[in-house]
Order: sequence, then C-alpha cells, then structure tokens
Amino acid sequence: MPKKRPIAVDLFAGAGGMTLGFYDGAFGPGTGAFLIALFVGALGKQYLAASAGAKVVNLATNLGAVIIFSITGSIIWTLALIMAVANFAGGIFGAKTAIGKGSKFVKIIVATVAFASALRLAFQIWG
Repeated sequence: MPKKRPIAVDLFAGAGGMTLGFYDGAFGPGTGAFLIALFVGALGKQYLAASAGAKVVNLATNLGAVIIFSITGSIIWTLALIMAVANFAGGIFGAKTAIGKGSKFVKIIVATVAFASALRLAFQIWG
C-alpha cells in the first residue's frame, strides 16, 4: 500500500497546480519545466516520471486552448495541424530518448533549455 502524503503536501501541490494553470493560460512558456519542478519537489516523483506527467498536463491544457480558440475562430488550422504533427514526432523522439538515456540526460536538457530561455528573456528586457 502506498505511503500516505501529509495533507499540507496535497494542498501545496494543489495551489501550485492552480497557479501553474493560470500561468499557462495567461502566458504559457516554461510551464512544462515548472510542472516538472512541482512534481519532483512537492510530490517526490522521479524526474523521468515527472517529465511524463508534465507532458500529460500540457496535452490537457493545450486541448483546452484548442477548444476555446476554436469557439472564437482564432486558429490557423493549416499551421496548427503542421505543428501538431511535428509535436507528435518530437514527443515520440523525446520519449524514446528519455527512456534510453535516463533521468540524468532529461535533467541536463531541461536545465539547459530553462537557462537559455532565461537568458533570452533577460536580453529582451534589458538588451
């Protein structure tokens, strides 16, 4: 039987999930990395499992966005379908790479991308 988490952990994870949901809806970039941090830090998940969980959450939020933007007629369908196919191919490649190379490799990639994104944002703000 799995070990029961303290209620404070569930409350913290729930608050983090709500905060990230708002952030993803309002802004978006980096949500996957923040989700991984939440899953690892608050819920004690292994890095590879946290990365997989973040993908599932991102899929759900993206489907929600598709529904909302479809209702308003704001989607450029040709571009969206091309991006969806590329995303699917990248997901297969990423999953196979992560499983083959392990958590350490995924950590390095996520940290590198997060650092590069932070640098780019800093140059946009102060550059």
